Amino acid sequence: QVELVESGGGLVQAGGSLRLSCAASGRTFSTYSMAWFRQAPGKEREFVTGISWSSGSTYYADSVKGRFTISRDNAKNTLYLQMNSLKPEDTAVYYCAAGVALTSLDYWGQGTQVTVSS
Repeated sequence: QVELVESGGGLVQAGGSLRLSCAASGRTFSTYSMAWFRQAPGKEREFVTGISWSSGSTYYADSVKGRFTISRDNAKNTLYLQMNSLKPEDTAVYYCAAGVALTSLDYWGQGTQVTVSS
């Protein structure tokens, strides 16, 4: 069982930056693939970025490539999302997720709100 708690959301102006954190419980954090998703009002939840535990490979949605960076600190059981050059369309609730593979994410956090003003 893994418990995920996101933090770091808030209100930022367009062009600004935020760093989200996702603290995970459990001693097997390093063996989980992790990802960030987001859900804007009236829209479906969408994949933002993920990192594979086995290969360390990272994946990004086209909409965030070059602006967002996913990273993890296994010693701290924490996943990060560095978001730069934020746009109003990045406004959403951001969720972190964990699982044995990026195609099998069984654990989800409660989400953190990110609002980008124009």
